[in-house]
Amino acid sequence: MARDDNSEQVRGEQIRTEQAKTEQVAKPKSSGWLSKLRPGVRKTEAPRPAAETTDDLWIKCPDTGELIYRPDHEAALWVTPSGFHMRIGPDQRFRYTFDDGDFERIAAPTAPDDPLKFTDQKPYVDRLAAARKATGERDAMAIAFGKIKATSAVVLVQDFAFLGGSLGMSAGEGFIAAAREALKREAPLVAFTASGGARMQEGTLSLMQMARTTLAIEELKQAGLPYIVVLTDPTTGGVTASYAMLGDIQFGEPGALIGFTGPRIIEQTIRETLPAGFQRSEYLEDKGIVDAVVPRKDLPDRLGSVLSVLMAGRASKAA
Repeated sequence: MARDDNSEQVRGEQIRTEQAKTEQVAKPKSSGWLSKLRPGVRKTEAPRPAAETTDDLWIKCPDTGELIYRPDHEAALWVTPSGFHMRIGPDQRFRYTFDDGDFERIAAPTAPDDPLKFTDQKPYVDRLAAARKATGERDAMAIAFGKIKATSAVVLVQDFAFLGGSLGMSAGEGFIAAAREALKREAPLVAFTASGGARMQEGTLSLMQMARTTLAIEELKQAGLPYIVVLTDPTTGGVTASYAMLGDIQFGEPGALIGFTGPRIIEQTIRETLPAGFQRSEYLEDKGIVDAVVPRKDLPDRLGSVLSVLMAGRASKAA
C-alpha cells in the first residue's frame, strides 16, 4: 500500500506541474495594473509616438543648459532665450530667408567622390555615405533661388553637419554653380558660410577650390552683381581665407566663431591669453572685419534692404 500511495503522490505532483505549465503559457506577457483590465480597455492604450519622447520634445541650450520646448524653439528660429544661435541646416535656412518660405532648389553639379582613394580610420567613401544619409544632402553646399523682401536672389548655404562643412571639390563646384546661376538670372548671390576649413581627404585638390571660388566671385563683380556673405558659426580655415571674406558686405550671426585658426591653437603658439570674445562676430565687428552683427530673425529684413539698394544702383548705372 505504501508503494501505491507513493505512486499516487507522484502522479498528483506531475498533474499539478503540467497544470502550472499550461497556466504559465496561457498567461498574458504583460503585467501590472493595466494587464488586469478587460481586453477591450487594454487595446485602447496605444504606444507613445517617438516624436513625443523627451529627447525630441526638449532641446538643451548649450549656453545655459536650460531645457526648451521644441515647438517654441522652432518658432524662435532655433535661437535660445539667452540669445544663443544654434546651427541650422539648408532647408531651415532657406525657409527663414526667402519670402513666405518659398524657394526653388537648384541642383549642384557632382564631382568625383574619392579622387585620392583616401583612407584614415575608415575609407573616405564611407564617411561620405554616412554624411549623405545623415543630412539628406549630397555634399556641404545647397543652392536655392527666390525672393528676399521682393528682391530676387540666389542663396548658397554651407551645411556644417556635412563633414564639418569642409571645402572639397564638390563644395567648390557647388559655389561656382551658385555664382553662375546668379550670373544667368542677373541676381545677387548671398552665401551663408559655415565650415571647419578645407577637406583633408582631398588634399591639394581641396585647396584649389579657394582659388576657383575667388575667380567665380570676380565674375560676379565684373557683372556688377552684389555678393553678400553671412558668417555663421563656425567659419574657419580655408573658407575664411577665401570666399567668406570677399563679400561686398559681411554680416555675422551673434556669437559666431570666425577666424582662420582656432583660439586654442593660437594661445598655444603665442603662449598668451587671448582677449575675451576673441574671434567672435561681435569682436570682429568692433575691429572692422564684420560690417554688422545681425540676429537671425532680422536677417531677411537686413538682407532685403541691402540687396534692394545695391540692385537699384546697378539698374540706374545700366540705364
